[in-house]
Amino acid sequence: MQTKTALITGATSGIGLETARILHAKGYAIIATGRRQERLDALVEEFGSKRILTCCFDVRNREELRSQIQSLPEEWQAIDVLINNAGNAYGMEPFQEGNWADWEAMIDINIKGLVAVTEAVLPLMLARKSGHIVNISSIAGDQAYPKGSLYCASKSAVSMITECLRIDLNSEGIKVSEIKPGMVETEFSLVRFKGDENRAANVYKGVTPLSGKDVAEVIVYMVEAPKHVNIAEVLLMPLDQASTTIFNRKTL
Repeated sequence: MQTKTALITGATSGIGLETARILHAKGYAIIATGRRQERLDALVEEFGSKRILTCCFDVRNREELRSQIQSLPEEWQAIDVLINNAGNAYGMEPFQEGNWADWEAMIDINIKGLVAVTEAVLPLMLARKSGHIVNISSIAGDQAYPKGSLYCASKSAVSMITECLRIDLNSEGIKVSEIKPGMVETEFSLVRFKGDENRAANVYKGVTPLSGKDVAEVIVYMVEAPKHVNIAEVLLMPLDQASTTIFNRKTL
């Protein structure tokens, strides 16, 4: 059986890392991308340098990512799966107290970065009339919550881009899917609160959140579906969560 190739952005932590691990264990060749070379090197060491290629770039740098993807060795250019996982939240203030740099970072990473990577990879799929694009969005793209205006907006944009891509690529043999996780315990909150460990820990206090592996297993299920089946959209939440604002928090 021919080895399939998956390109995963943000593969150095959280959902991206766990997805890379599961797909690699299933025999996929992994193109792992991320901003931190030392973490990419650690992934190569973990996988034993077999069926893994790393590309170190920031998805905000369109020219750099295009150059690296266009320069992939020929044997790595048949990308079967693109998992647009790279994304972040920065800050959590009401709009009137928001920080422009935080807003710009979320737009540049969550929207423009996803579009730039998809634009660079898509020609390789179109040439083969085959492929699967999986975009990692969020429950926040469907349901607004206080102090989350730009993050919610960025994930809503991901949902609409995904839906339009599915329509545009309908005749090209390319699947387009979206997964919308609820609360997931990764480095997400630590990044959002700029290293404030106590504030990040309080997000998960009294609840059992999803893990990166929980989400990764659903992504892999989507990717491994039969050729004629496209799991177009999945909303995934922990049992303790009912919406962006309603949680069953246990008191200790």
